[in-house]
Amino acid sequence: MARRKFKGKRIFVLDTNVLMHDPSALFRFAEHDIYLPMVVLEELDNGKKGVSEVARNVRQVSRYLDEIMNGATAEEIEQGIPLSDTPYANDEKTRQGRIFFQMREHADSLPTSLPGTKVDNTILNIALRLTDRYPERQVTLVSKDINLRIKAKIIGVHTEDYFNDKVLDEIENLFTGTQELPDDFWETHSREMDSWLEEGRTFYKVSGPLVQKWAPNMFLYTTNGDGFEAIVRTIENEEATIELARDFRQQNHNVWGITARNREQSYALNLLMDPDVDFVSLQGPAGTGKTLLALAAALEQTIEQKLYKEVVVTRVTISVGEDIGFLPGTEEEKMTPWMGALMDNLEVLAPGSAEDDWSQQATQDILRKWLKVRSLNFMRGRTFLNKIVIIDEAQNLTSKQMKTLITRAGPGTKVICLGNVAQIDTPYLTDTSSGLTYVVDRFKKWEHSGHITLQRGERSRLADFASDEL
Repeated sequence: MARRKFKGKRIFVLDTNVLMHDPSALFRFAEHDIYLPMVVLEELDNGKKGVSEVARNVRQVSRYLDEIMNGATAEEIEQGIPLSDTPYANDEKTRQGRIFFQMREHADSLPTSLPGTKVDNTILNIALRLTDRYPERQVTLVSKDINLRIKAKIIGVHTEDYFNDKVLDEIENLFTGTQELPDDFWETHSREMDSWLEEGRTFYKVSGPLVQKWAPNMFLYTTNGDGFEAIVRTIENEEATIELARDFRQQNHNVWGITARNREQSYALNLLMDPDVDFVSLQGPAGTGKTLLALAAALEQTIEQKLYKEVVVTRVTISVGEDIGFLPGTEEEKMTPWMGALMDNLEVLAPGSAEDDWSQQATQDILRKWLKVRSLNFMRGRTFLNKIVIIDEAQNLTSKQMKTLITRAGPGTKVICLGNVAQIDTPYLTDTSSGLTYVVDRFKKWEHSGHITLQRGERSRLADFASDEL
């Protein structure tokens, strides 16, 4: 059966989870109309209590709706309230849209296998009735719930995911922070090349067509045997200044006793050890060394170089399995079970053998004096001065949570985000809408930030085989 072609405005029926995920979704559908079923308002009312991110979003939605409906008569609500009257509809197209509320019962037109008492089925029934009422307009049910979208397709309701929160269409397009140079790079980019030494560092000024595709603090390398590896420092039009990267695979360049095991780890340490880079993000599969590299660089710069006062480590507390219940103790004691990766890596970084009592005591002393474990729940309103802030498991944060954390940074603070977008445990977050993906894409053009996607696992041959085969 051929798909019908619709013209003009569409009608979007919003599921509750869309508004819980992004309160500004009310203003993200351009010139099209929005329809809110009554059960959605009921679910919003049930979710408004508490201090969670979802509860805050629900309360923001309620404030938006209150402002939209301020002074509107029953007749205006029936005809749809124009979004042009709200200060949030700052886009010209959005000002052309209207928001409609369910004002009457809809006859049940669902199959008998879908009883109308369930909230999802009630929303499906409303979308189905609107499709019959407005045959000339496309009615689309928007939901983050995959199962609801599946049921909608089965009964003939057009449905879509909420796309506005997606940073990229495909995660494969995510900025990696590296680029392999072609074999003819020097022939095509050295026509007006200049090179010089400055404080023991080697710089090149190159120009050519590839420069436009580069970003500040991006790494360039060749694989033709000359071992050329450089970092982009500045870009002006088609001219770029690049600097030879330090090779942290060499023992004389070790950081807190460890050396890089592959090219990407060496690039990561270049960024982590650079005081001019205020924000570093590392993304990669399990076992690629994200936490170890970040901790080693943090300890080196805090204890040895004394560039920072202390290291603050935090992560989102989402269980892989069932929750283990309430945890006793102080904030740090409650966070200890979530910081297993921190403890494991400290054992690697601590001097001496694992069986040595002095080594274990030294690890505890380092943890107490230089490393502070903090919960995300108490970050709002704080300011970190001259500290290194490590945000672990950042893929489980939303873009708003990520903004809240990064804006805690005061003067002299470096923020390091670690995560793997293939291991997301937060409901309704995907690899393309994760807060980690969001900051990688938004920071890639800033001259004081850098990103590296780590490729190779370096744990053990067992871990590498399991990662590939299981």
